[in-house]
Amino acid sequence: MKTIQDDRLPVWLPRLTARGGPRFLQIADALQAAMADGSLNPGDRLPPQRHLAAQLDIDLTTVTRAYDEARRRHLLEGRGARGTYVAAPKVELAPVLDLSMNTPPPPDGVDFEDMLKQGLSQVLMRADAALLMTYHLGGGSVSDRKAGARWLEPMMGRLDPEMIAVCPGAQAAIAALILALTKPGDVILAEPMAYPGLRTAATQFGRRIVAVDSDQHGMLPEMLEQACQQYQPGLVYLNPTLQNPTTLTVPEHRRKDLARIARRCNVRIAEDDPYWLLAEAPPPPVATFAPEHVCYISTLSKCLTPGLRVAFVLIPDLQLRERFLIALRSFALMVAPLNAALATQWIFDGSATGLMEGVRKEARLRQGMARDVLAGRNRGEGEGLHAWLELPSYWSSSMLARVADSEGVAVTPAEAFATGGGAVNAIRLSLGSIKDRARLQAGLQRLSDLLSRRPESFSTAVV
Repeated sequence: MKTIQDDRLPVWLPRLTARGGPRFLQIADALQAAMADGSLNPGDRLPPQRHLAAQLDIDLTTVTRAYDEARRRHLLEGRGARGTYVAAPKVELAPVLDLSMNTPPPPDGVDFEDMLKQGLSQVLMRADAALLMTYHLGGGSVSDRKAGARWLEPMMGRLDPEMIAVCPGAQAAIAALILALTKPGDVILAEPMAYPGLRTAATQFGRRIVAVDSDQHGMLPEMLEQACQQYQPGLVYLNPTLQNPTTLTVPEHRRKDLARIARRCNVRIAEDDPYWLLAEAPPPPVATFAPEHVCYISTLSKCLTPGLRVAFVLIPDLQLRERFLIALRSFALMVAPLNAALATQWIFDGSATGLMEGVRKEARLRQGMARDVLAGRNRGEGEGLHAWLELPSYWSSSMLARVADSEGVAVTPAEAFATGGGAVNAIRLSLGSIKDRARLQAGLQRLSDLLSRRPESFSTAVV
């Protein structure tokens, strides 16, 4: 790095002329030309403004305007008392349009920052700060479990808070149920397409997932019964409302049939139901038809915000609940007390309901955008946070995901969700992770344009 501060005119600065236009622009233009030809490099220090003004015999204001203009062009950067330096070239990075992460969209009319400040303020006024910063065992405080009962009331009716465990997210709840209800080598039954976190946890714990055939109404009861007899599974995993990834909602008659099979085969069901509150008039949970055989999971990550890391698990069997908590403590000692207290505050003061209704409204608006842009390619339900896009035969889901990524759009191929027997030819589009609607529309349009072309029209290096 060179410093330019002697009494001679800088080598990069030609003599100012009366016919060269405003002097401040001549100086800024000279800076830009010197950076282009290498006379100046990023990190070079420029003369102080007063020093340069004296060298050029011009007033300080002209030099100040020149440096300001150079900053406007992103040529210079100030470093406080250390002076003014040549800036590194500004690189325009086109951000990836992320349609792969299933998060709730930011709702209109909800000031989330203010809601967060108000909620934390109330928590700190009403709670002992020391208790918020220490260990909590037993699946949540009494207040947190009561908040869980309040949150689950629309799905399950009035509940005893003692049947509820507070967990650091649904993934932790699923993992703890696997540990509590199965042993290494056991089979877990699931639909052919299921939440990828299930497969991740099962693989880590040495369990095996077996896919049970499904139809347009969900898992087939007769095939579930057959699989129970054949494999003696420790657990059945269901995601019956706006299923991830297919968006299928299992109708009530099928839920009753699955509950009947669970009772007959004496098998436990983990009912992962993050989207129930986002659906329009969803059927009652499977847990309402076989409460003694179903552990019901409801996370706040999909209806409110994933940053809370709070989920409620309904486990009516108190002995199983204790086994569950022991398993949970083996890898995730507790939900962060401050997070749980904030979630509890929001649930009791109505903020959670307001935020959830805003998320639901925004999600439906975005589903409409997806239907319009994708022109009939979207085959899923018109609710929830994601869409399920069946692909034309000339595209495979993995190939489209690679090409879309090269075009700056991230999507999730069906293979990520397959539990066995091969994946269907489709991709999941998450509609909430892009905050700005215009950018979401741009991502959907870019994807639609890709689908209108054949893979051979792209570089073989990508395909």
